[in-house]
Amino acid sequence: MKSVCVFCGSNPGNEPVYAAGARAMGAEIARRGLVLVYGGGAVGLMGIVANAALEAGGEVHGVIPRALREKEVGHHGLTRLEIVETMHIRKARMAELSDGFIAMPGGIGTFEELFEIWTWGQLGIHSKPLAFLNVAGFYDPLAAFLDNTVDAGFLKPTHRAMAITDTEPATLLDRMEQYVPAATIKWVEKEQA
Repeated sequence: MKSVCVFCGSNPGNEPVYAAGARAMGAEIARRGLVLVYGGGAVGLMGIVANAALEAGGEVHGVIPRALREKEVGHHGLTRLEIVETMHIRKARMAELSDGFIAMPGGIGTFEELFEIWTWGQLGIHSKPLAFLNVAGFYDPLAAFLDNTVDAGFLKPTHRAMAITDTEPATLLDRMEQYVPAATIKWVEKEQA
């Protein structure tokens, strides 16, 4: 991996541990010489992870839609801030720029971004690692839900295993570096449709 995309909240969350996790993630990405790709905002965990990477001497590439530039307060101190026209273009551009993807705590925007990337991996559109930085157990309920989805027959175990989960930025990135794409691609036989 040469670059990693971080999806995270435009709010800091209610507990200081989330900001601490974002600082640790940004610093570790920079320490490894990886480029941080993210949504380009200066607020919430987005701003914290970007600032931590910059403070550690890292390169940060933000991608922000013109309409959100003011709402998310586009970060003006980045290595590069790319302004695009739509959310769809933002996500496609971040995917194009990134060799792996990490979801930190966040809201529905974070979930939507990560689940779209996960779907693309399941369909064989890319073979890049994706991961959850599980700060303070934030993603524990989602992990249980995903396991239930496997048990109910709506998600193959190989596709569930595509999502790496860890509590520490360093071990998370180590595991992403060692990622081997799932051999099973999602497809449906004609007789199953």
